Amino acid sequence: MLYDKTDKYSIEKYAQKMVGKTFNDICKEDLNDAIVIESGSTYALTHGDKRRKGGLGEIVEERFFHYKANSDSSPDFKEAGVELKVTPYKINKNKSISAKERLVLTMIDYNSVINEKEFDSSHFWYKSQWLLLVYYLWEKEIKDRLDYRINYARLFTPSEEDLEVIRNDYFKIIEKIEAGYAHELSESDTMYLSACTKSSDSSIVKTQPNNDIPAKPRAFAYKSSYMTYVLNHYIHGAKPKYESIIKNDNVKDIEAYITDKINKHKGKSVTELCVDYDIKFDKTPKNLYAMLAYRMLGITSNNAEEFVKANIKVKTIRIDKNNTIKENMSFPTFDFISITKQDWEESEFYELLSSTKFLFIVYHEQEDGIYIFNHAQFWNIPYKTLNGEVKDVWEKTKQIALNPPSELKHANGKYRGIFPKKTDNPVCHVRPHGRDSRDTLPLLDGREYPKQCFWLNNSYVLSVIENN
Repeated sequence: MLYDKTDKYSIEKYAQKMVGKTFNDICKEDLNDAIVIESGSTYALTHGDKRRKGGLGEIVEERFFHYKANSDSSPDFKEAGVELKVTPYKINKNKSISAKERLVLTMIDYNSVINEKEFDSSHFWYKSQWLLLVYYLWEKEIKDRLDYRINYARLFTPSEEDLEVIRNDYFKIIEKIEAGYAHELSESDTMYLSACTKSSDSSIVKTQPNNDIPAKPRAFAYKSSYMTYVLNHYIHGAKPKYESIIKNDNVKDIEAYITDKINKHKGKSVTELCVDYDIKFDKTPKNLYAMLAYRMLGITSNNAEEFVKANIKVKTIRIDKNNTIKENMSFPTFDFISITKQDWEESEFYELLSSTKFLFIVYHEQEDGIYIFNHAQFWNIPYKTLNGEVKDVWEKTKQIALNPPSELKHANGKYRGIFPKKTDNPVCHVRPHGRDSRDTLPLLDGREYPKQCFWLNNSYVLSVIENN
């Protein structure tokens, strides 16, 4: 017997024999024709096709563990209660490692999940309590994905601390479905566990309870940010040094805990906060307002464990005495050529906004010019706004990138603004985000144009804060 299918640790021990091998190696080493119906060469060809979503997982199931891949609702190793997940990770430019994508766990049946009010007996937890994570290294240079190499094979179940948050996320998703808003679910609604879309074909929809509006198919998934934490902390063993906002407590509602903690300082001036945290005014740092926010949370930087796991971005916002925000909110520069090859729901900007939760730290200027800490609030972009105004700007930007105008410069040599302007849309716009006009990227036709990024309008951000 290769492994004891009733013992999760026996399964894990056998799985570790994959470490160091490519998917091609597994196919070549396996001679079990009882599982593989096609010839070996045909099997490798079809399962290596990128369009076959579960192809690599099927190779591990059939060619290594020797059981036929199926769509059974039970865990893959039913007797041991273990679900197999084959998932990629990548090495970043700074040599750190991160999960390449979210980890999809199980499909959400909108009409039945609202009756699963006991988390411990829910189908989601039955299927996902114990995961056998098989990580392979994704490398851009490798064209044949059967040449990707497996580097980790480990059992995983969330810690008690994380499980409190996951339970809370689960019930948030169910409550939204039960209220008739399955069509407005967003990954940024929750912290670690999300409801991710499962079909790139917009024509495929499902019925939902308490609303006639059809909803896109979705699945329970661990966010890529959470899986990056799992990879580093439990699998790779590097254990980067994170700070914790929540100390010595199992907290299920992280949002409430953080806002309660920081809002205790409401009404304090920046001067008072600097005194509280021993920050010298004669050496005022450029990131003073963010630094004060971290100090109020009991940390020193954005590298908080809770922020890393949940993909929370801290944004400090200053409202002046005239009740306006001076600056628009910028996002990373986009590549003109790459955007022409993307569809909206697979685009980098959609992925960023749909999966990120923001923590706004709001300061308000008084008549004497001193800023006071006003409040902190969590925010994620509403589904309707993301797929309405923001999508409209993105689509127009893509069309311009596909067909850039013949004239890129004015008579005086300065570049024309060719992308959607702030006056064109109430939510967002596109404008330069490079060092200067010489900091450019190539357009589709080979001409150079200054680097650009998407920005949320300052007036829109102000309306979000005022409607808190």
